[in-house]
Amino acid sequence: MSRLMTSATGLLLAIAPLHALGDPAVIEDATANRSGDGSWTFSVTLSHGDTGWDDYADGWRVVDEAGTELGLRTLFHPHVEEQPFTRSLSSVALPGGTTRVYIEARTNTDGWGSQRFPVDLGN
Repeated sequence: MSRLMTSATGLLLAIAPLHALGDPAVIEDATANRSGDGSWTFSVTLSHGDTGWDDYADGWRVVDEAGTELGLRTLFHPHVEEQPFTRSLSSVALPGGTTRVYIEARTNTDGWGSQRFPVDLGN
């Protein structure tokens, strides 16, 4: 194999894992509003380098301090041309006395990200 071909192959192998890791969805903002029936509506703004069906932010969830899922918003398609974007989830029932929850975001390539965005509730 030529030296140039070996170098090019090495470079491609070095870059390939970077794409496989992808980039996490970033939670830019989140708000919570209590409804008259006591349930909550969450509006979450995400940004992510969606490239199409092969790599996009595909959901976010509301969790408590222990990580228990309280609500899930699935995103069914990429938002390549709409960044950042906001989506809402209503009718989320929270345990009595809950004063803070967290939002976590997910991508279809890497799963749940490590960012936990706190949302304080004005009970």
